[in-house]
Amino acid sequence: MANIVAIVGRPNVGKSTLFNRLIERKQAIMDNESGVTRDRHYGYCEWNGKTFTVIDTGGYVEGSDDVFEGAIRTQVKEALQEANVILFMVDCHVGLHGLDQDFANVVRETGKPVVIVANKADNAEKSYMASEFYQLGISDKIFTISSTSGTGTGDLLDETVAYFEEEEDERDELSKLPRIAIVGRPNVGKSSFLNALLGKERSIVTNISGTTRDAIDSRYNLFGKDFILTDTAGIRRKTKVKEDIEFYSVLRAIQALQDSDICIVILDATNGLEAQDMNIIGLAHKYKKGTIIMVNKWDLWEKETNSAEEYRKHIAERLGPLSYIPVIFTSVINKQRIFKVVELALKVAENKTKKISTSKLNDVMLKEIENYPPPAVRGKHIKIKYITQLPTKTPTFAFFCNHPKDIKESYERYLINKLRSHFDFEGVPVKLVFRQK
Repeated sequence: MANIVAIVGRPNVGKSTLFNRLIERKQAIMDNESGVTRDRHYGYCEWNGKTFTVIDTGGYVEGSDDVFEGAIRTQVKEALQEANVILFMVDCHVGLHGLDQDFANVVRETGKPVVIVANKADNAEKSYMASEFYQLGISDKIFTISSTSGTGTGDLLDETVAYFEEEEDERDELSKLPRIAIVGRPNVGKSSFLNALLGKERSIVTNISGTTRDAIDSRYNLFGKDFILTDTAGIRRKTKVKEDIEFYSVLRAIQALQDSDICIVILDATNGLEAQDMNIIGLAHKYKKGTIIMVNKWDLWEKETNSAEEYRKHIAERLGPLSYIPVIFTSVINKQRIFKVVELALKVAENKTKKISTSKLNDVMLKEIENYPPPAVRGKHIKIKYITQLPTKTPTFAFFCNHPKDIKESYERYLINKLRSHFDFEGVPVKLVFRQK
């Protein structure tokens, strides 16, 4: 089992700031507002040759007005169960707080190694005040740090890794797995889909728009399948984004899309394919991602004969040149066809890395070109003599001809359609380049 460190504590003590410092990237959203982090958030840290997983958590609190309070507590307890070492974070500026004392009872029950991290120790006076946290009675060591500047984090990490057993770095293994991002507008069922696949509440789900804020990674390794799933915040139009937190949530969602291999774009069947859905699909195409469209809440759609086919045709008309993207109809709440979505996503992942031999390409495509040659331009006859696939991350094919600049866009679409029909590049953008013979 990998070494796992959970950063826990009451709200607004600087957990996400420390998390970002340890993983050396701004992955978790930080804000002075209480309750910004809600779900468990994972990242990797390396210190003195030892690698480990870090979990950022929401602030543990009881009796507040936050509607997410109970769900956040569940997420924190999950992190405590997973962790080998617990970093209990407190605030030197505020001092010992009643919430710290209440949460200490929860942490004590785990029986795991606990390190008290007294954050915001920006000067010597604040550092001296940290001694009051010994009253918590859960650790005989207190490390004063400033997660903003990084002061004291080296000593903290030395203490943390001392608890570890020797483990192999699993990052190389994970880097080879397909990454599938779940994207879409708010409230279409992204987090519900993730939880249904994993069989547990990995992401907090409510009817409130904007519940998910960070991009949440989860490894799925059931039924002989192994890949990384990323749940993301709902992506709304810029004009509708009013708060800083939502702005950064959308940025994280777009970053997750860029980092992925495959995008599952979820639509709400009752709303259809809206303009913002088209924008998200366009982003996936722009960044050369394999894509599938998952029409969720299909159980709420009033069905007639051939309802699915009619709906699919309507989407294809809206997509136009992006109609290579497959469409699947699901109901997450009824677990209808959700595992078929996974199978289709992995098939698209295979299509994205598919390599066609040069001999097979030429045998098939030169016959198609002979049957329908490119139209002459200004009296010049265009002859395509040779085709090969280029060594790129997405399917890219080079067509060698005598007048590469005179190939019309309509003929390029013809060639792409023939490549798709012969070699099955469903869900994957295909690029052609024309070069001088």
